[in-house]
Amino acid sequence: MRPTVQDVAKQAGVSLATVDRVLNNRPGVRERTIARVEQAIAALGYVRDLSAANLAKRQAYRFAFVIPQGANSFMRGLEAEIEAVRRHSAHDRTEITIIRVPAFDGPALAAALNGIDPERCSGVAVVATEAPVVRDALARLRRHHVPVVTLVSDFPNVQCDAYVGIDNVAAGRTAARLMGKFLGERSGSILMIAGSMLVRDHVERRMGFEQVIRSDYPHLAVLPVIEARDDSGLVRQHVADSLMARDDVVGIYSMGAGNRGLIEALTGLPHKTQVVIAHELTDHTRRALADGTVDAIIHQDAGHEVRSALRILKARIDRTALLAGQETIRIEIYLNENLS
Repeated sequence: MRPTVQDVAKQAGVSLATVDRVLNNRPGVRERTIARVEQAIAALGYVRDLSAANLAKRQAYRFAFVIPQGANSFMRGLEAEIEAVRRHSAHDRTEITIIRVPAFDGPALAAALNGIDPERCSGVAVVATEAPVVRDALARLRRHHVPVVTLVSDFPNVQCDAYVGIDNVAAGRTAARLMGKFLGERSGSILMIAGSMLVRDHVERRMGFEQVIRSDYPHLAVLPVIEARDDSGLVRQHVADSLMARDDVVGIYSMGAGNRGLIEALTGLPHKTQVVIAHELTDHTRRALADGTVDAIIHQDAGHEVRSALRILKARIDRTALLAGQETIRIEIYLNENLS
């Protein structure tokens, strides 16, 4: 027989009213009492009928997803996944708002976060850009007890509820291992292209990549990172200029977006001799992988990330547990041979 709120109250030694306050995040309950109720819930395995509870009190979850605007194919795919969830979320009283901000613009992101009314927002998922004003804006939401998860790119030293995305240091290390294996004994330089060093995912990918190259492949030299702001035109120009200026580039690691420009620059060469590793399987990178312009793609599942962010936010609001491992976003590697 399933445990009830009466069982929880008895196990915790509190009233039904106190259990109700804890379950609904209402004030007036001491921290020690909250801990006792939560321990009773865990011990009994109590699972709340959230649909019935929300319907009874006409509660709706109101979530905001704050993401970069622009031509970044992965971000547009992420937005499409949010839209898909939004279309199917009305039945469980979930409202989702998408807020678009200029990429890599800390003040604009902070202004968007500060524009969120904590009284009308249940939780926030944000693709973070590192800047003091963004840190302060996230701290404001947390002070008002709004759950916050960082999505795709984390913001270190900010007390958010969770980070939802791949381990980007591991992703960079993986790219370096693939690069080293593909190049074998060839020596030379590796061109690195990022969107911006103001986003943690690109910083961590660079860190992981350089760790492995420097420790295990000393015959390869990592060139200074080119920041092209995920702009395909800038990426194309930087790659073309770099390959014209140097004849020792044997590898290219694209850590961000703008890969259409990378592909265009390489397609214009009489002979492509570089090993190329990029991130995110999009229409452009899929075709480039199929025709050999790109050698490997490191990918993350945007749909999994969106659904995971929602599950985590709801769990924080409802004080329910999550399934271990369900929210782990895994690094996926695509080669020409495993394209479906």
